[in-house]
Amino acid sequence: MSKRYSKKKHKLPVVNHEHKDRLFIFIFGREENKEWTLSLFNAVNGSDYSDPSVIEFNTLENMLYMTMKNDVSFLVSDQLNLYEHQSSYNPNMPFRMLEYTVKLYSGFIAGGEKNEYGTSLVRLPIPKLVVFYNGDRDIDDDRIIRLSDAFDEEHREESDIEVSVRMININYGRNEALMRACNPLEGYSWFVERVKRYSKEYRNELGPSIDDDPKEISSLVLSKAVERSLREIPDEYVIKDFLKKHRAEVVGMLAEEYDEVTIAEKFRQEGRREGIQQERINTERERDRADRAEARIKELEAQLAAKK
Repeated sequence: MSKRYSKKKHKLPVVNHEHKDRLFIFIFGREENKEWTLSLFNAVNGSDYSDPSVIEFNTLENMLYMTMKNDVSFLVSDQLNLYEHQSSYNPNMPFRMLEYTVKLYSGFIAGGEKNEYGTSLVRLPIPKLVVFYNGDRDIDDDRIIRLSDAFDEEHREESDIEVSVRMININYGRNEALMRACNPLEGYSWFVERVKRYSKEYRNELGPSIDDDPKEISSLVLSKAVERSLREIPDEYVIKDFLKKHRAEVVGMLAEEYDEVTIAEKFRQEGRREGIQQERINTERERDRADRAEARIKELEAQLAAKK
């Protein structure tokens, strides 16, 4: 028997929807957590930097970008790292990353008072584009998606532009070597997996009562799932205290992410329905045209027969 919803029984903190950042960026994109950001960078690149001060970062439209200063043959070369988290699979990330990179390069040139129209070559930081994915669609642990995937396959080789984006699956249980190399990332992966699992469990328990007040109940379900996950998160994960300290922000950001995924799925379903409806309309139009053409042919045949 399903449990009925009770506001008194399920009284929990109200979800704060003002937090628009993604939890991933909230964890890895803060000055106080630069050590975790460096750990993530090292895990992704197979490097072993130990000084967090080499990182300079900021955010742009839920994108974490940071400049990593690397010592190469006693020269300093700048590397522009763009990291984005995705809760749903998006094959258009190369185009979006291209947009982000152009914006950052424009700011880089303007801020440094460099002249892209001059005769001297303007040196640019090397872009490294990474998407951390933890949606429900099963994808490879590590894959490269390219801008050219969007081009006509027959003429793809002719393109003068290419953008490659590395998509890393950070669902719990995937990319074990990467997770071992970055404790904060593994802790984040564990935490999100538990929140998803417990949210589904609580929704199933509520049964039909989920329709009584969907928005409020959804918030309460998520709050319960977060609280339970925070109680159970192992001490070995260094992000544990940080998540507990910012529990209200955590709930708010996860609510935004889940709402976004839900809306995206609704759009996909609506698009499929519209596609089917449009196909029916097109079929009816073609049938109507065929009927009219057939009637016209018969009319012409009758006229020709009359003339004979």
